[in-house]
Amino acid sequence: MSELVEGYERLDDIQPAVSIFGSARLPSSSKHFRDAEEIARRLSDKGFSIITGGGHGIMAAGNIGASRGEGVSIGLNIQLPFEQIPNQHQDISLHYRYFFTRKAMFVKHSMAYISMPGGFGTLDELFDIATLVQTKKKRHMPIILFNTRFWKGLLDWVNTKLIEEGVIGENDPNLLLTTDSIDEVVDIISKHHEENQNKKVDKKAEFIF
Repeated sequence: MSELVEGYERLDDIQPAVSIFGSARLPSSSKHFRDAEEIARRLSDKGFSIITGGGHGIMAAGNIGASRGEGVSIGLNIQLPFEQIPNQHQDISLHYRYFFTRKAMFVKHSMAYISMPGGFGTLDELFDIATLVQTKKKRHMPIILFNTRFWKGLLDWVNTKLIEEGVIGENDPNLLLTTDSIDEVVDIISKHHEENQNKKVDKKAEFIF
């Protein structure tokens, strides 16, 4: 309960915010790392806060990019037996023992998700938010998979096997957007935010699981 309360209080004024996910294992020399840093910087320059898991790899890239822009760099750190060491590029650094409360903060405070190349944790966050949007427990938001080559095999399976077996609806794959263009990522998120502003979305009406 204390983790939820602290998260709500410290992150209440950070809107609009975008979450960036990806592998903690990728080095700074990786193209994926450089892409994540540039995406975060571009979004931060437009006033978006950037939320990551607070660790290294893609998470550090997101926080570095955010810190170089105008937005707030946020890390939602988790206690793990390996890999998770907080990076030093966080304006706001929160620490969680439980994945549930950490996920709740990502969902509550993000108006878009960006999934960079990553492993089980990235896939977990990706399908978690896709399920919440699919079931209308979360307001519609951009869910962007960056790097089409990396995600192609997964999306081919989603668009064929899952459809063929009837375990998802024919339109469900449309919840997932793929691109290799940083410009397109920024445009999609900026346009979505502008549309929400024009609709005067009531923050208090936001769903949370």
